[in-house]
Amino acid sequence: MSKLYSIALFFLIFFSHTVYSQKKTLQAKSITENITIDGKINEKVWETASVASDFIMFEPDNGKPISSDKKTEVKVLYDNNAIYISALLYDNEPEKIQREITNRDVFGVSDHFSVYINGFNDGQQDFRFFVSAAGVQMDCLAIEDSEDFTWDAIWDSEVTITELGWVVEMKIPYAALRFSKADKQTWGLNFMREIKRDVQKYTWNRIDTKIGAVIPQAGILQGIESIQTPTRLFLIPYSSAYYQQSDIGSDTTLKAGLDIKYGINDSFTLDAILVPDFGQTKFDNAILNLEPFEQQLEENRPFFTEGTDLFNKGGLFYSRRIGGAPSTEPATAANEEITNYPSTVDLLNAVKISGRTEKGLGIGFLNAVTERTKATILNNDTGEVRKEVIEPLTNYNMLVLDQRFNQNSSVTFVNANTTRNGSFRDANVSGLLFDLNTKKNTYNLYGDFKYSTINSIEDYDGYKAELNFRKTSGKYRYLFSGKYISENYDVNDLGIIFYTNYHNAYASGSYRIVNPTKTFNTFKVNQFVNLEIENTTGKLQTGAIGTEIKATTLKNDYFEFVLEATPFKTFDFYEPREYGRYVFIPEKIFTAINFTSNENNAFSIIIQPSFTKYNEDGRGNYGLYLGPKYRFNDRLSIAFAMDYINQSNYRGWVDSNETGIIFAERNREILQNDLTGKYALNNRMTINLTARYYWSYSKNHEFFTLQNNGYLTPNSTYAQNKDRNFNSWNFDLSYSWWFAPGSEISILYRNYGLERASIVEKDLSKNLKSIFNSDLTNVLSISIRYFIDYNAVKNKF
Repeated sequence: MSKLYSIALFFLIFFSHTVYSQKKTLQAKSITENITIDGKINEKVWETASVASDFIMFEPDNGKPISSDKKTEVKVLYDNNAIYISALLYDNEPEKIQREITNRDVFGVSDHFSVYINGFNDGQQDFRFFVSAAGVQMDCLAIEDSEDFTWDAIWDSEVTITELGWVVEMKIPYAALRFSKADKQTWGLNFMREIKRDVQKYTWNRIDTKIGAVIPQAGILQGIESIQTPTRLFLIPYSSAYYQQSDIGSDTTLKAGLDIKYGINDSFTLDAILVPDFGQTKFDNAILNLEPFEQQLEENRPFFTEGTDLFNKGGLFYSRRIGGAPSTEPATAANEEITNYPSTVDLLNAVKISGRTEKGLGIGFLNAVTERTKATILNNDTGEVRKEVIEPLTNYNMLVLDQRFNQNSSVTFVNANTTRNGSFRDANVSGLLFDLNTKKNTYNLYGDFKYSTINSIEDYDGYKAELNFRKTSGKYRYLFSGKYISENYDVNDLGIIFYTNYHNAYASGSYRIVNPTKTFNTFKVNQFVNLEIENTTGKLQTGAIGTEIKATTLKNDYFEFVLEATPFKTFDFYEPREYGRYVFIPEKIFTAINFTSNENNAFSIIIQPSFTKYNEDGRGNYGLYLGPKYRFNDRLSIAFAMDYINQSNYRGWVDSNETGIIFAERNREILQNDLTGKYALNNRMTINLTARYYWSYSKNHEFFTLQNNGYLTPNSTYAQNKDRNFNSWNFDLSYSWWFAPGSEISILYRNYGLERASIVEKDLSKNLKSIFNSDLTNVLSISIRYFIDYNAVKNKF
């Protein structure tokens, strides 16, 4: 009996493994009748379509079949314009279906249904479309370990709540997808259902979490044949009006422009902007920056965020270079001063072409042109005013060739080029990348080689090489990494890099659970060692050993603990602001804790304390981040975030003069408060509030001179005031109405101000009073953009 039981158990396990490891296949049905997207699925043709069912839990209990009272049935139809998807999502407690109304691309506390489509079935990239139970759309371009929600497609969806659960109906035009020219299409396909109250996700084709790669584990969609896709030409004209009032007066500005999207074929798309207007993009977070590096800013301009996954390969594209700060300072005489120095350069136009051939070759080309920009210089003796070019007419180019193969591997060539008119600096960077995975996605080898060339007054070349090997499957995983960056490697004309001229070795090992235990839904521990050695001196600039623990409890509260020690003396080669110099950094230990309560609750909170202690008397940092959020109902929510950092006896650069490089020991506090609120009138109309107050000071109390050996000696003669006090305020109140697919009316009221001073004021109330009594700038703007599909209007003209 025991032997018979063992044999039966073996076949049961083998059969289960075979069933779950095989890819499911769904047949799409061709139609000629019209489908009304109303969330009702009442057209007769739906009854004849094949059904995708038997969903399997993705997380937390990976591999568990969905219960019968939550069964899910999905069907796919198609014609020459689009594919149509219907989903019946059964729920034995429909009154408990979560359905918070959010902005587009914001998930919130809602149940969700999504479809993942890979038009080339190459296991490399998904086009993902989500709909919440409140009817809110989300979409993204996804590669392994990355989802780009800045990409927005034009598609249609509706949902209805019924006594049996909820219903989804979707229409995804071919214009929102990329696929081959083959007469018979074979697409990678998966469906996902999220039941928010249970914090569970299910997929149609099982995704085994023991395997690191998710996209190659999709099912198959067949049946789409002989489609005659329409011309993909979309025009998005827009018009904006701005009224600005500040201490220097008021001004009214009118702007108009045009975005163009043209489908060269079913695989390649051209995007262009003419006379761009980014006046309603999110404000930049101004800070008191005492670091030796520039502040890295987020990209908020849609053209440079949407569909730029190809251009981001290799990390050579920092889009804020385009239209960012001028690259030079004007030359001035002793009796001259700069009276006007523009902080940004105007963008004239930009175009990008991207897509992929049916043999897996991805091609991306981006070109942007910025305007010649001048600074104004005043001669204090004669009163004469002159202008000098600080940024010439500049052309930026990105070229990417990305060849995919074997469902999960790729080789990529990247080139970034910046050409400035006249005798200004030019730059070119080329890179070769590879990402190789075993057939079963258990091991991964990836790396790159990049070469930079700078043409300026003093030309120079540099290079970077990196190699990584990792185990990407199972409960136990590891990573070994090596990197070398030469002294003159420079990508900062179109990319961004801070540290060069070092070699690095990194190793890590991790353990995770793949199914819930009696205590945790998820649990992962990672141990790492990171060493960086400066090439010229052989000195250590990073020497860290650390442990990270991440876990989610059965009540879906999240915990994270980080402990990182630097038990070696290290040296900073950038803080002195002079090539070849460096400063000693004592040993230190850093720890941080993160607690995030279950975000499904009406009230949730994030608490993140952190501490750093240096092996130096009185030197240390501590910080605290608090982020409470309250959801009053499915329409109204408000969140507050406070981020506080205190630095005691921190030592940093303040000046360089004829006596040497001057450092100061200083105390510093940083306080940032963010308030965000949302009220949804419906799933296409919202009112949003974003407010930010930032205050920081730096108070020096002792000065030092940097010695050639990297150590500091007291300097009792330096007496200049290098204290800093910084206040920044931003307030945005906006109304957004998506009145038609891809078409929006938005109204924005913006209020902002900034104060810098060399006298430190530690009283927060006085700082607040000071900035609100200052001359704040007020801006009221109205913007209208309208999406025009060439196919919908061609017959009218």
